[in-house]
Amino acid sequence: MLRKFHIKKGDTVQVIAGNEKGATGKVLMVDAKKQRAFVEGVNMASKHTKPNTANPQGGILKKEASIHISNLMIVDAKGNPTRIGRKRNENNRLVRYSKKTGEEI
Repeated sequence: MLRKFHIKKGDTVQVIAGNEKGATGKVLMVDAKKQRAFVEGVNMASKHTKPNTANPQGGILKKEASIHISNLMIVDAKGNPTRIGRKRNENNRLVRYSKKTGEEI
């Protein structure tokens, strides 16, 4: 059974540990099995490619590499990293909220 994470695709996150500490970006994809996420413009890796129809020149491409979920923290509307909680709203739906400000995300 897979865990439910505090981060989803489309969230804005900040890296809190590692070489990219302090960098922010949008989550492109979450890999639940490996507990890793791909963040736009963070943890860029070089990929060497042969010429093909998509890239006739070939060469070295920069591409995002994954980061472990534990090294990411959601950024709230004010731009501050915050922890996430879950609560039911007035429509009895489970929503995520910022533990720092109490606002829904």
